[in-house]
Amino acid sequence: MAAPGSSSHPIYVGPLAESSLPKLLASPEFKTAKKFILADENSIHFCLPLLLDQVEALREAEIIEIESGEQNKNIEICHRIWEVLSEMEADRHSVLINLGGGVIGDLGGFIASTFKRGIRFIHIPTTLLAQVDASIGGKVGVDLGSLKNQVGLFSNPHAVFVDYRFLKTLPKREVLSGFAEVIKHALIADVEYWNLLQHFDLSVQHDWNEIVLKSIEIKSNVVKEDPHEKGRRKILNFGHTIGHALESFFLEQGQHSVTHGEAVAIGIICECWLSHRYRKLPLEQFNAIVHLITNWFPHYPIDEMDFHRLIELMRNDKK
Repeated sequence: MAAPGSSSHPIYVGPLAESSLPKLLASPEFKTAKKFILADENSIHFCLPLLLDQVEALREAEIIEIESGEQNKNIEICHRIWEVLSEMEADRHSVLINLGGGVIGDLGGFIASTFKRGIRFIHIPTTLLAQVDASIGGKVGVDLGSLKNQVGLFSNPHAVFVDYRFLKTLPKREVLSGFAEVIKHALIADVEYWNLLQHFDLSVQHDWNEIVLKSIEIKSNVVKEDPHEKGRRKILNFGHTIGHALESFFLEQGQHSVTHGEAVAIGIICECWLSHRYRKLPLEQFNAIVHLITNWFPHYPIDEMDFHRLIELMRNDKK
């Protein structure tokens, strides 16, 4: 089914075989197009078999594999994949299927949007973070050194297809990473959603239907109103300026131990403290936010000697 809310590209939620993806790929504009699937070793192992089982039209697609991790979201990897696409004679009618999490979506969307001045791409997000946030909104790009998403553009996928079954393949830490974006959506847009999350038990296996649909609805509506982040869409950056600085800092240190969601969760706490200190966010509400996040997310001590570097990184943040 199509997801609630609206964005500048269609979002379909449900089993892939029952979605419009098989019909889309069988249509005249896609049937004869060369098809490529970009994935990392995790999505190839855990998700590709389900995709190929559900969508016969992709069984002959060329598979392009990269190593997982934020450190591989860079222009050198793009150059390598552009060369692969050229060697495989991809043309302007080709389509790139991005099967994976946020890194695959950001990277694959950027590669497709710049190859031969733009080829079509489709997102099939396989992580909670990608399903509720990263695949929606038409932002694509790569990191510049340790600086997050410094090179990129707004470019919409042809469509996004969300299948909850992929979430069953995720380790708990990856689920937590996506849950940080869910918390963000609730805090910026919907008090009832926030109240639901305060009683949500992440230690239990869930049907993520309600959570995914609600977060998609919130982000899609914001993106529709402000597709190029000139105004209201900036609200989606909540927690991200500090979060991105932390991600960049850990990358600089040669550490890849902090996930995007963990960094954003820290950023949310810090920015809520600023709201409490300078904009009168009630202490009771601040404490409730801190309690929820610290109950589920790991603690990362930061040495005060590193604060100056974190502030420098924040000044460089594109948001």
